[in-house]
Amino acid sequence: MEIRPLSIDGAWEVTPRQFGDPRGVFLEAFKADALQQATGRRLDLAQVNLSVSAAGTLRGVHFADVPPGQAKYVVCPRGAVLDVVVDIRVGSPTFGQWDSVLLDDTDRRAIFLSEGLGHAFCALEDDSTVTYLCSTGYNPSGEHGIHPLDPEVGITWPTTARDGSALEFRLSEKDTAAPTLSQARESGSLPTAESVTEFLRSIAVD
Repeated sequence: MEIRPLSIDGAWEVTPRQFGDPRGVFLEAFKADALQQATGRRLDLAQVNLSVSAAGTLRGVHFADVPPGQAKYVVCPRGAVLDVVVDIRVGSPTFGQWDSVLLDDTDRRAIFLSEGLGHAFCALEDDSTVTYLCSTGYNPSGEHGIHPLDPEVGITWPTTARDGSALEFRLSEKDTAAPTLSQARESGSLPTAESVTEFLRSIAVD
């Protein structure tokens, strides 16, 4: 597989090699040793989440307190989503910026996000299925969000579904009520670049 860093430090795009024949396709969707070699850290798997979303569904921008944070390895085995990483680390040179990867059942890419980053996606097709390999379990008291349509972050969400139809965004009540990036910063809920760097040093491998 090919693993390349995104423009946000701590996030990578993973492109697997696919082997097809008349029976179908085989690929290695996750390789711990390859990920560790490319990123310099392990992904200690604690929980696997799965979501199924209608076209136009926006989930995120979600993040967790650091430490321990929550690293995520995200794939879309069915359908298609635009997956987005947002730098929410106060003091980071790319604070407030974002990058994205198209995850779908054609190229079967993945995205890996380190602790301290925000994560969101938009489903481009009904029944789009997303699987998340997570480094920590769900901790409701340590989970936070930023509104995915916050103009300060300015994510360019797709307006057209996979079939060419217009997308109508759908948000949960929780995401609709989420603060803007500035509000989250003022409340003190965002991680600092310094605290994230210190934590990542503690789990780095030689």
